[in-house]
Amino acid sequence: MNLEQALSGRLPIVYSDRFLDHDTGLGHPERPERLSATVTHLRSQPWSTALDWYLPTDLATRSPLPWIETCHSLHYIDSVQHLAERGGGSLDPDTPCSAASYEVALLAVNVWLDGIDRLLTRQSQAAFALTRPPGHHALATHGMGFCLFGNAAIAARYALAQGLTKVAIVDWDVHHGNGTQALVEQQPAIAYVSLHQSPAYPGTGSASETGFYENVRNLPLPPGSDGQDYRQCFETIVLPFLRAWQPQLLIVSAGYDAAAADPLANMRLQPADYGALTQQLRSLQIPILFGLEGGYDLPALSASVAATLAACLEPPSAPKQSG
Repeated sequence: MNLEQALSGRLPIVYSDRFLDHDTGLGHPERPERLSATVTHLRSQPWSTALDWYLPTDLATRSPLPWIETCHSLHYIDSVQHLAERGGGSLDPDTPCSAASYEVALLAVNVWLDGIDRLLTRQSQAAFALTRPPGHHALATHGMGFCLFGNAAIAARYALAQGLTKVAIVDWDVHHGNGTQALVEQQPAIAYVSLHQSPAYPGTGSASETGFYENVRNLPLPPGSDGQDYRQCFETIVLPFLRAWQPQLLIVSAGYDAAAADPLANMRLQPADYGALTQQLRSLQIPILFGLEGGYDLPALSASVAATLAACLEPPSAPKQSG
């Protein structure tokens, strides 16, 4: 991609330094530096002027709680708030909650909703929610796996409430999004597709799990799978399923822990592979919201997010003709 091509489009990035206030403690892989390193790397790119940086809607302007309540129990939401008000603690052994975490997690939801708004008002055909904490492991009644609230599932419910009739979620995080699947598998207007390492945490995501309306597709992949394996899955399973489903909007749970350098998994993706997967999804020619999930090697994470955004600034691939 050259600079002239990059400047021909504007790509919304919704981000706030407040996400650095979610304190996970010394040595935790889901740390604030994930975002600070990514932001620094993105601002250094020759096409960085093609990125529109937006602050999220303030919690005083729009409370995301009504939308969070579409996916999570009031008891669980209150428990996260009270834990933060007491100075923090742990939702499970992997999932810390600091004094700021509740409000940061609310703000993260607002970012995903802001991304949906920008797509629906046709400001762009793609947007990126650069947030933490992640969300795809969060269940209706408890958080787990570093996740507090189910950002992708909440955003999908929000998009439907704005008048869309079908939304799809593609989850390329290396871990199965058990929370997202549980929150959407009974929703006939939401499809969920996950590519994930198996066996791996959290041990869910069998190919036999297809949802209540044939709206779930799980693609468990063996350790050592590389970009060619992922691209083939996209071409033969993911894209045909999505074309048949005909969503009006796509949400990508964009975790980057399938990268070869990532310390928490055993896959072999390179940053350029994420750009290739992004181009494959763009061939659907529908708006796409990317939202950050995992990814714990800072250079690999930063380069992979950049590859995703660079692919969004390229002309989309032409859809393949059937027959």
